Amino acid sequence: MTQRRAILSGSTFEEQIGYARAVVDGDRVHVSGTTGFDYTTMTISDDVVEQAEQCLRNIGVALAEAGCGFADVVRVRYLLPDRADFEPCWPVLRRHFGDVRPAATMLECGLADPRMKIEIEVDARRPEAR
Repeated sequence: MTQRRAILSGSTFEEQIGYARAVVDGDRVHVSGTTGFDYTTMTISDDVVEQAEQCLRNIGVALAEAGCGFADVVRVRYLLPDRADFEPCWPVLRRHFGDVRPAATMLECGLADPRMKIEIEVDARRPEAR
């Protein structure tokens, strides 16, 4: 029987909205759209590149708790209110995904809070479950 396990980050959004930072379902790990909030202080930078860095720190913590890492990511989705903010983030994204080469999509869309400039969502496969 497949084990399903929720991973919580402590973000107030998870409690208020009713979702998990990530869900482990067998060998699959689904990380929710993750923004640049520092969940320990619930603060967010005004700079999109700093937000991208924090998104990836938050995602890295969830992946580690799930038993995998960035090398196991198979799909990434980037959501930005302003597509002009995407290119400045490329060096940060390349540092985490350049050797991995996951399938990727970038969407321009509104986010839940006007302070949010980027949201990143990933799917991964746990290596020990393969």
